[in-house]
Amino acid sequence: MTDGKVWMTENLSINVTDSYCQQDDTLNCNRYGRLYTWKAAILGCSSLGDGWRLPTDEEWKTLAKSYGGIYDDSDDKGKSSYVNLMQDGKAEFNAVLGGNREANGAYERLEAHGFYWSSTEHDSTEAWFYNFAKGPTLLNHHTGDKKRAVSVRCIK
Repeated sequence: MTDGKVWMTENLSINVTDSYCQQDDTLNCNRYGRLYTWKAAILGCSSLGDGWRLPTDEEWKTLAKSYGGIYDDSDDKGKSSYVNLMQDGKAEFNAVLGGNREANGAYERLEAHGFYWSSTEHDSTEAWFYNFAKGPTLLNHHTGDKKRAVSVRCIK
């Protein structure tokens, strides 16, 4: 990537506690990787060894800025970053729209959103994550419940 970091080019798919296949279907794990709670995401990346870890919010912003920026920090509301970082995009990052699993166990947003954790906490119950949103074609970031399970990319 242009930010000088080594990013995974596909979603993490290591089976750790509090990680899930979308709709509890193994075929979805093969296509989208696993969905991880925030704590599971940190564990999953660190279990790879060799310096792999969950990227910070600032590292996500830097990556996005290299391709146009996120919603509130770009001229096109994050559209260029979305296009370039998606599967088959210029960046070879290959983001996919794996949706999420809510804390209550409900699976949502498959093929509509690709959510990705950062390691940066907002407070004791929420952390920052990045949202590749298909409908409006944009990349943005938000805070969300750490018990929600979303996709993960690791960095070193």
